[in-house]
This record gives sequence, structure tokens and C-alpha cells, in this order.
Amino acid sequence: MRFRFLFLVILSLVVIVSCGPANLQTASVTETPGATNSDEVVSPWWKTAVFYEVFIRSFKDSNGDGIGDINGLIEKLDYLNDGNPATKTDLGIDAIWLMPIHPSPSYHGYDVINYYAINTEYGTMEDFERLLIEAHKRGIRIIIDMVLNHTSSQHPFFIDARSSDVSDYHDWYIWSDTGRSNYWHEISVGPSSVNYYGYFCDCMPDLNYLNPEVTAQMEKVVDFWISDVGVDGFRIDAAKHLIEEGEKVQNTQLTHDWFKQFYAFYKGIDPDVYVVGEVASSDARMTTLYSGDQMDMVFNFEAAQGFVNSAKGESNSGIGSAISFIENDAPDWNFATFLTNHDQNRVMSVLNGNVDKAKVAAALLLTSPGTPFIYYGEEIGMIGTKPDEDIRRPMQWTAGENAGFTTGIPWRLQDDNYSSVNVSSEEIEPDSLINTYKTLIDLRKTHAALSNGNYVVVETSNKGIYAALRQYSDEAVLIIINLSKTELSGVSLAWESQLIEDGNYSLTSLLGEYEASSFTISNSQVSDYIPLESISPYSVNLFVVNTDQ
Repeated sequence: MRFRFLFLVILSLVVIVSCGPANLQTASVTETPGATNSDEVVSPWWKTAVFYEVFIRSFKDSNGDGIGDINGLIEKLDYLNDGNPATKTDLGIDAIWLMPIHPSPSYHGYDVINYYAINTEYGTMEDFERLLIEAHKRGIRIIIDMVLNHTSSQHPFFIDARSSDVSDYHDWYIWSDTGRSNYWHEISVGPSSVNYYGYFCDCMPDLNYLNPEVTAQMEKVVDFWISDVGVDGFRIDAAKHLIEEGEKVQNTQLTHDWFKQFYAFYKGIDPDVYVVGEVASSDARMTTLYSGDQMDMVFNFEAAQGFVNSAKGESNSGIGSAISFIENDAPDWNFATFLTNHDQNRVMSVLNGNVDKAKVAAALLLTSPGTPFIYYGEEIGMIGTKPDEDIRRPMQWTAGENAGFTTGIPWRLQDDNYSSVNVSSEEIEPDSLINTYKTLIDLRKTHAALSNGNYVVVETSNKGIYAALRQYSDEAVLIIINLSKTELSGVSLAWESQLIEDGNYSLTSLLGEYEASSFTISNSQVSDYIPLESISPYSVNLFVVNTDQ
């Protein structure tokens, strides 16, 4: 039988998790331009990585002062990835994004007072260098938050700048005799009162990147962390706010121009350095406007919203809407994906504590294109709603005192649910949320179609079902997810794509006990295909596609 790609019959698996009504009855086909020959293209490491976002203050306290620290993170590296591919007890992530680690007057660290040092509450530079060594031993890369837009109002540069209008650092910030909005903050400079610009608050004065000395200084900072310390990259905070143009305070042309030279700068130091930007927007076009020649990727907030909305609403309309925009605005899927992050209510709270929906959300994230980021505690179902301190609570490791986070008094109390929602309790339950994450991450790493493959949206006859086909080189995987609480029968699938040659095909499950019927591709189309007699509530089913000889 003739076919364009010979699909290997692989030892199998079908994941079954579950969630509500999803259907792409009117969805069009989306194909990402992934490579068709794995020997021809070597993807950069971040294209196939699974990231894990860590707030060090809340991850693990090693010295009993109630504040998480670098040594505590080192203690828990084997939980994240023990470096042995043969073991299945670790989470299996490939990279860590650390929220700010620099000295700061705030608990969160986004107002930096020294870009060349480590927050002493977290440890020393020697501790951090040991973290890098231990992480790299296990194959874990580390990127750090880089706050370029502003400094702390307690940074020595700003203290000097506000002392006099002839200070060497005065023009490192933005000043006005008359504040024109809430972004301006009055202050005394010498004998006069003037206003300085701080988009986020008076404690975070914006840097003036129209002054080349500021660019030179921040490039020096970036070079230090790459060349001297050895980090693998950066997450750029508030990237869209870097340079204002008149009343326009985000996504200005000057901001794009600055990041173009910044991209050339850091790639000139090391092409293997990865930079992902925070450009918060529901517009998928932002991912292409900044990526490629300004940063390697930015986070796709529209995709995140689609994943969570489909899991919560039990309908594929959320992810279907996001995909329809993505296929028009960012069809290469070159962006970072996530469910929720440190600025948003935790996904488990958004899903009202429904573990089945959390499993489905995880499956949508980890079977879709893009580079996925998991927020610490998401894998066990930690809850949290604003204020921000409550979405950044200490990690829940055990059912013991202080959830195993500290032997002291935690800087923020855990939620009362830690007696049941914790790593130790969930690891011994085969069907737990954490073991679902482990399975999905392992599948993504062992099946290139799930991490680096083309993507075809599959139309379904019921909005409770989401389906997609992913293909890379000689492997294809069919994804079928029941987003609903209802067992669904007789659901038919249809798609049009030239990724697979016309012919007859069978499916081998990647996890679970289901057997699926075979299908035929004719004129590059599949129609009225019913793979399963019934699809269990809240289930995720993954199948390898095999050619029938």
C-alpha cells in the first residue's frame, strides 16, 4: 500500500482523564509546519521542553526560617527530574523558570534593587551556582525572570536619580513637570517637585530606554547571567511596556525595535540561550509580532484561556475559538503555552476544584503544540484566588505539619486542603492528578508527534468531544478527549489533510484499555468515522496511527 509517511507500530497507551462538552463541528483544518523528516531539522531545545514555573519563596524551605530557598529547590530536583529516563517516579520536566531571585524590598521580587546578586532570603550566589550544576546534571535547564522595564524605587540608581536633576542617573528614568495620568508619581528632586513615570506603581519607576546608557547597563546584566553565571535563558517581565511613545504605553514600534537589537545581542553571546516574553494579551497576533527576531517566544494567553474555558465549560468551543485565531495569526505555533500562572487565579480554583476537569485541562495543554509551562503545585491541584499572595502559597509536599514545606512558620499559610492535596498522598494513588501529569509529560517526551508535530483539528459531531491529529516524521497520534461529564456514544470524526497518504489505517492505544475501529483516507479526507462505540466521561484517549498492510 502506498502512503506518504510510514507510521511505526509503537508500544501503546491511551490516557483517560475527562472533561465537558467539546466539539469542533465547524472547525477548519490547522496544520503547523513541523518538519517531515527528523533527520533534516534539529529543533532548538526549548521547542520540545516542558517547563516548570517555580516561586522559590514558596517551593521548599531548607533552614526553617519559613521562606523557601535555593537549597530547598536543590533538595527537590529529583522530584522534578531525577536525570534517569528509566525511572517514572519524577515529574519529568526539562526546564525551570524561576520567578525573580534578585534582592528586592517586596516578597515577590519584581522591584529589583541589585541585578547582580541573589536575594539573601533565598541564599547566596554560590548556592545558585550549585543549583545550576545539580540541575544541569539531571538535564534540567534554568531560566530566570529578568525585569527590564523598571527597577525598584529603592534601587541605588533611582535613589541617585531623584537626588538631583544633574545626577548621572537622572536621565535613566522618565520625568515630567506635569503628570498626565495615574502612571505618574510626584516626588521632590532637589528643591523642586516633579513626576516620574512608573506604569505599575510608584515603587517601580520605569527605566528610560531612549537613553543608550540604560540599554548598555541592562545588556551588561544579561551578559553577566549568561557568561559568568551560566543560566540558560530569561523570561522577560512586562515586555510590551518597555518604551512608551506619547500616550501609547504598550507594544510600541520603539519597543519592537529595541527587542530586535536585544535578540541579536543575546544570540551573539550564545545562540542556545532561550528568551520567552510576557506580552499579556488575548490577541494571538502578539506571539508573532514579538517572536523570531525579538525573542524566541512569547506566552500565548489566548491558547491558555481556550484550554481552561473548554475544561471548565465542558465544550470544545473554547479551544476551538482559540485555534481559529491561532491558525490565522500564529500558524507556526511558535509560542509558550500554559493554563494559569502566578498572576492569575489557580486553574484548580477556576475549575471549582473538579479534579477530572483539571486532568482534561492538563491533557489539552500537554498534547497541544507550543512549549508548555506548568505552574508549581498545578500538578497536585493546589487552589488559590487573589490576592496574589494566595495564588503563590507554599508548595504542599505532605500531609504533615506545614505541608512539609518548612519546620518553621511559613511566610504564608497553606490552604487547609493540604492534608489531602499534597505530593506524597497523590503519588501513591495511580489515578491521581499528579500521576496524570507524569503520564502526559512522559508521552509528550517519548512521542515526537506530541511535542514537535504538525497539528490538524479534527471535526467532531458532538461539542463535548475535542479531537486532533498530530504528525511528525513517521509517527502520527490521534487525540480524542471527552470534555463532558457524560458518556458519549456514536461520535463521528472528520478531517481533511494531506499529512497522511490515502489508504487504510488502524489505531493502537497509547494508554488504557480501549480498542478503536480502523479508518480509510480517500482523496485526503476522512468523514463519518466513529472510532469508539462510546467515550467515557472526562476521558483523554491517545492512539498511534498505523498503516494496514
